[in-house]
Amino acid sequence: MEIDIISEDANPMLHRSDVRFEIVHEEATPSRLSVRDSLAAKLNKDSDEVVVHELDTKFGMRKTVGYAKVYESPDFARDIEQDYMLDRNKIEGAEADADAEAEEA
Repeated sequence: MEIDIISEDANPMLHRSDVRFEIVHEEATPSRLSVRDSLAAKLNKDSDEVVVHELDTKFGMRKTVGYAKVYESPDFARDIEQDYMLDRNKIEGAEADADAEAEEA
């Protein structure tokens, strides 16, 4: 799987960068989590700071175009992103942290 960055726009108000990328792959469309990990490695970021929003593969093609938001820290991602998007990207939300603390008590 080979990832190429098409564009990267800074968004300082929300402490993130908006990234459009293209993936060339040999097998089936890669999973959201494998794309997130590969994109994080390419951008030298932690995988919890990357939220993949969109993956679009045309039928029969071995090329996928995607959109992701890369935050400065995982805390900014948890504060700004909606819960369903955090769940899709397997990023633990603030509620999960509160639940873990409640279970320990």
